[in-house]
Amino acid sequence: MTILHEIENRLKYLGNDLVKEILEFGIVKIFPANTELVREGQYVKVIPIVLKGLIKVFTRFEDKELLLYYIQPEQSCIMSFSSAIHHDKSKIFAITEHESTVLLLPSDKVNLWIKQYPGINTLFYNQYDLRYAEMIETINHLIYHKLDKRVLDYVKNKVMVTGENPIKISHKEIANNLGTSREVVTRIVKKLENEKLIKQHHSSIEIFSL
Repeated sequence: MTILHEIENRLKYLGNDLVKEILEFGIVKIFPANTELVREGQYVKVIPIVLKGLIKVFTRFEDKELLLYYIQPEQSCIMSFSSAIHHDKSKIFAITEHESTVLLLPSDKVNLWIKQYPGINTLFYNQYDLRYAEMIETINHLIYHKLDKRVLDYVKNKVMVTGENPIKISHKEIANNLGTSREVVTRIVKKLENEKLIKQHHSSIEIFSL
């Protein structure tokens, strides 16, 4: 199956006319891992839909990051969508976690399609529901959960979205994404290992139970 047929099959619920427009004006690109797709403060010119791979969306303050959500296949970035339709600067960063195949929709076309093809709202309303729930969960973690649970849940979530266990990850990366220090994460990871919840390898962490 060609990539165009794959897109057509995945998005057929949007209707034939809109899918034809998407196939005509959308651009499919393959990005290596760790490629920055969206930067905070820039205007959003394209809205991504992930076909294969994984994208991390986060916010940053000074040298600390806070993971907001992952974009998995058949999902889009609702924060980019919101910035694009309101002609606002991006409030987030988006970076490929793995090599990713992404369908890029020109934001000016999406603004026209919203008026011409109301069905496209199905795609983005579903994303709003999904991301709203995820961000509420993130806030709850920040307010109510101890850091050791946040570290464990972070690693579990990354294992689930990547399908890898053990997963290659550093203490510094965990610290950056949770807004804490590497030294604190190192102590917590050791504690979790002593509790038989995880196992540290040379450059990866293994979860024993999801």
